[in-house]
Amino acid sequence: MPFARLTYHPPHPDRERDLARALTDLVANDLAKRHDLTSVQIEAAPAQTWTIGGERQQTTAHLEVFVTAGTNTVEQKREFLKKAMALLRAEWPELHPATYVVVHELPATDWGYDGMSQADRAVAR
Repeated sequence: MPFARLTYHPPHPDRERDLARALTDLVANDLAKRHDLTSVQIEAAPAQTWTIGGERQQTTAHLEVFVTAGTNTVEQKREFLKKAMALLRAEWPELHPATYVVVHELPATDWGYDGMSQADRAVAR
C-alpha cells in the first residue's frame, strides 16, 4: 500500500499520465508492492517557490514514497532510488544534482487505507 508524490516544475500535464504509470510500475516492481494498491500523486509547482542553494531553478523535481517500515531491504531501497532518479532524469535531463528521492518508512500502526491501519490489516489476515 505505498503512496508516492512527485512534485515538479515546469508544468508538463500531457506527460503526467505516463509518469504516473511509470512510477506505479517502479514502486510495485522495485519495492515489491501491490500494483493495484499503489497510489501516485503528481503535482506541478510554481517556479518561484523552488530554490536550490538559494537560487531559483527552472527545472525541478522531488519524489517521496511512503511505505510500511520493515517491508523493504536496504538493497531494494538502493535500487529504487537509483532507478527513480534515472526515471526523473529521462524526463528532465537538466535536473540539478540536489534533486531528492525519499523513501519514508512509517510504522504499520501509523497509516493505512479504507479506515484500517496496516498493523490491523496484518492481524486480520
